[in-house]
Parts: sequence; C-alpha cells; structure tokens
Amino acid sequence: MSLIDELIEALGAQAVHTGEAIAAAHQTDWSGVAPVMPLALILPESTEQVAAAMRICHLHRVAVVPQGGMTGLAGGAVPRADAVALSLRRMNRIESVDTAASTLQVQAGATLQAVQEAATAQGLQFGVDLGARGSCQIGGNISTNAGGNGVLQFGMMREQVLGLEVVLADGTVLPMLRPMLKNNTGYDLKQWFIGAEGTLGVVTRALLRARPLPRARSTALLGLAEYPHILSMLGRLQAHFPGAVAAFEVMWQDFYSTSLDWAGMSSPLANTHAFHILVDVTGNDAQALAEALQDVLAQGMDEGLIADAVVAQSETQARSLWRVREAPAEFNSRMQPINFDVSLPVTRLGAFADECMAALSARWPGQRSLRFGHIGDCNLHITTDACTLPGLTREEAEHEVETLIYGLVARAGGSVSAEHGVGTVKKPFLGACRTEPELAAMRAIKRALDPYNLMNPGKIFDLS
Repeated sequence: MSLIDELIEALGAQAVHTGEAIAAAHQTDWSGVAPVMPLALILPESTEQVAAAMRICHLHRVAVVPQGGMTGLAGGAVPRADAVALSLRRMNRIESVDTAASTLQVQAGATLQAVQEAATAQGLQFGVDLGARGSCQIGGNISTNAGGNGVLQFGMMREQVLGLEVVLADGTVLPMLRPMLKNNTGYDLKQWFIGAEGTLGVVTRALLRARPLPRARSTALLGLAEYPHILSMLGRLQAHFPGAVAAFEVMWQDFYSTSLDWAGMSSPLANTHAFHILVDVTGNDAQALAEALQDVLAQGMDEGLIADAVVAQSETQARSLWRVREAPAEFNSRMQPINFDVSLPVTRLGAFADECMAALSARWPGQRSLRFGHIGDCNLHITTDACTLPGLTREEAEHEVETLIYGLVARAGGSVSAEHGVGTVKKPFLGACRTEPELAAMRAIKRALDPYNLMNPGKIFDLS
C-alpha cells in the first residue's frame, strides 16, 4: 500500500490533501521563501492521529514538516517536495483553564489570541504577545521559542511552558504534561523541543503558565535624544515599577517617521527626536498608576533624560500610540523587506545599530532601513528595503545585506536570531553565533531522537 493510501486509511480522506487540494498557505510562510508543494498535507485532529501519521511516515522513511500558523519569518515551516506537511490547525481546543493553579492546557493548533482570550475570561493574563497573535499557533510559538512584547516582564515562550505532549519521529508519544513548577527528576525533556523548530518532534499539547490579570495599564510615548538616556530610563522605570514594566519598545527616527506616514498620523509629540520609546506599565489602580508614571517621567525630563513625553489618557489613546509601533505588519505590502532579528548586550545595541546603518549607506547610498527593538530584551530589528538597493535582484540583495549585517553581528559577539528562529533563512549564518562544539551537541541530540532525519530536515543545521 502506498504512503498516501495508508495515511488515508489511518486518518480519513478529509485529513489527507494532495495536489491542488493543498492550499497555497501551506506551501510557504511569511519569510518570503519560495513556495513548495509537498507530497501531501496531513490535518490530524488528535494526538492519536498525529502518532499514527508519524509511524506511517517513519516506516516509509518519508520526512515530515510540522506547520503552525505559517507566520514565521525564517522559513522554518516551508515544506519539501519529498516530504509530508503536517498542520495542527484542526487541533485548536482550549482544553482547560485552572484558575487556582493559573494554568491553561491547550492543543498546539490553538492561536495565541485564543489562548490570551481564554486566560482573560478567567481573570488571568498569558505572558506572550506579538503582532501575529490572531494567526500564529501555540505549537509554532513553542517550536520557535517566540518572544514579542511581553518578554521584559514575563520572559520568552520557554518561561510560559510547564509541560508538553510531543510525538517523536517514530510515533512515540512523550506525555510531559505535569503542572508542577518544581520537578527535579533528571533531564527536563520538554526543553529540548522548545525552540527546536520541529526538528525533534511534533508538539501536540501544552500546559501553559498564566498570571493574574492587572486591573490597570498606563501607556506613554517618550522622545529621547541619546541612546544612553534610553538605558537610564529603562532602569529607572524598572526600579519604580518592579516587575510591572510590560513593554519598553524603542523606535529609531527612521522607523517612527515611516510608521506615522503609513498610518496617516501626525506625531503625538511636538518635535522629532532621535529615539521614541513606547512604555507600558501595569498595576491595580489606574489613577495611582498614571500619576506614578507621570512623576517618573517628569523627573526624567527635569534631569534631561527625556526631551518630550505624552501619557495616554484613555484606552483609545493608548491604542493609537501602539499603532505607531505596529508598522511591521505593513512591511510586506509597503516594501521588499529584508528582515533582521538580532541580539547583543543591551549596552552595545545603540552603537551597533549606528554601525549597521553606516555600513549599509556606505555600500548603497540612499538605501532605506528601519530600526526598532525590544531593547530591554537585548533585541534589535532592522528591516532594509530591497527596492532601495539598485542593480540587484531580490535574491542578490538578501544575500549581500545578510552577509554584511551578520558579519557585524559575529564581530560584536551577538546572535543572528533573537526571537524568530533559524529555519533555512539564517542557517548559513548560524556559525556566527554558535561554536562547532555547540553544533556537534545539537546534532547528537537530533541523531538520538530522529536517526533517519525525518523531522523537518534541513532546518537550523544539516547533519552532515
């Protein structure tokens, strides 16, 4: 019996798509990597069906590419022509919310937004948030160790995961859904699958941490003249609001002015500044929180750290301020973006961003690049518009700009991926931030769990 026939027999015809029945959305992700038609698209609706599909593919020695919401920017979920794509979109249930333990158990295909809303409905808050919340799936968030806007307060996705259920390449199910914070019983196996981008197994369920939902949130937009002032204000805010600085988003002037233009907005601040900071702090009393924030900002202005500031007076105004930061949602429609998601020690990010702009402009006078970042998390995003690099095809532009920027990252001792993963896009540059012994250890783990290299082969690194 053929592979496809066995899959149909085990999962049903409605769960196995081939040829033109495979939607374009499953052929590539948001990275812009060229689409690929897989051998088949599997749409299981239970862990048992995932395990059955994996056993069949393992017996036929056919590779499997796990897929979430396809919002990744590194090509990690792009299928192969000789492989089966496995989408978790039908496994999207919020199975339970335990308010006493502050946990949620969800299937991997649940969207991030669905998890957030389920937590909020029970007076809880889920600690990860990012712009693709309505499309990205929890399984993909876990497999890429997603970051986003809440990292400063709660940490990366890794810090939100108490337990996982995972199906290995041969169909073995690892039931690791234990809700205890403390569990020192040997290797913490779930950690191997967080950030592994589907190269070790398929995440099918997750037990997630939640926190009490704050009763109040205050948002401010700041204008600053110098990068060291940014670090001073970050430290001051964290000292005044310990554990309650929910966002500290830095926008360089190039990003800020472009975002305002795209949104058709005028700046909420009277003048332009080298840096614009979007700040969220949380608490239990709205008036007291706003007054405390205003006091801290006033002190910063008196000391010359802040040039200008505005504090949102309503939820509507807060959303308007956040609109400026959400410009990346329009990158693909407004430009030909070459995206960078790098990390360096926070004290070096300002100089590094300037060095990148100087190197880009020296190579391509008139080029346009936009800079923003989660600076408290050591994370800088740079997006270069390939349209402003004359004489190069898109592929040539990507290669040359990536070689330049990642070369600077390597010399600075940073990471080529802060939160978007490696996939295929950053695989050629992994050596810029990982040593050969580290890569050898990764390959050893891969061979131990997936000896036939059937789980998302060719992503992150090659085995040879």
